[in-house]
Amino acid sequence: MTPERKARIQRVLRSRQPDLCVVTDYVHKGRNLSAIVRTADAVGAMDLHCVIGDKEYKAFRGTAKGSHGWVKVHRHRNLEEAVAPLKSQGVQVIAANLSSHSVDFRSVDYSKPTALLLGAEKDGLSEAGRAAADVEVTIPMVGMVQSFNVSVAAGIILSEAQRQRQLAGLYDAMRIDEATFQQLFFEWGYPKLRHFCEHYGLEYPPLTAEGDLENPSAWYAAIRQQLGERELDFSEVNG
Repeated sequence: MTPERKARIQRVLRSRQPDLCVVTDYVHKGRNLSAIVRTADAVGAMDLHCVIGDKEYKAFRGTAKGSHGWVKVHRHRNLEEAVAPLKSQGVQVIAANLSSHSVDFRSVDYSKPTALLLGAEKDGLSEAGRAAADVEVTIPMVGMVQSFNVSVAAGIILSEAQRQRQLAGLYDAMRIDEATFQQLFFEWGYPKLRHFCEHYGLEYPPLTAEGDLENPSAWYAAIRQQLGERELDFSEVNG
């Protein structure tokens, strides 16, 4: 791993926002989900909670492959399963939905722990989604169309969340704990070695303060001894 890549990963991790996430209420088009994941990464959100069926989820994994490394995608069977744990942690649920009591999306305080809830492309927010929302927001429009594409709406609202959080200084100091920082630094910096460890059920190897593997030859030798006679494939572990 080059010094430039190390520095970039460290810089991105220090800007991560552990209390900002996105929840999709049966958004099923892979291209929309992919765009939402990319936007979530761009503003420092760490998690996407995805309520979706089996068929659509498989398609989503294919189209969003490159973004999955930076944003953790959690699949849920229903909206309650996705939202209840967030609410128990004091996270406000802000739903993008046009209704008689919706407010301008810019009037919400996104510096608070926030989950942005987005409804399905055709049907919008479900009844369960409306019940779960603490606030419903809308994006003012002056054209002939009545709504933005769901991924575009996500981008607009998350950009406002980023703006407010920057003003509040929430990107100025690292907000994830050191253990999470080290875990993600390893997973992002050494993806092939990460998959090797996951495949064989191994703990991640220790890293130096500079982000290099600590005595890699000794670690490989210890792994061979730990796994005994099993045939190990190191062919794709190069960084």
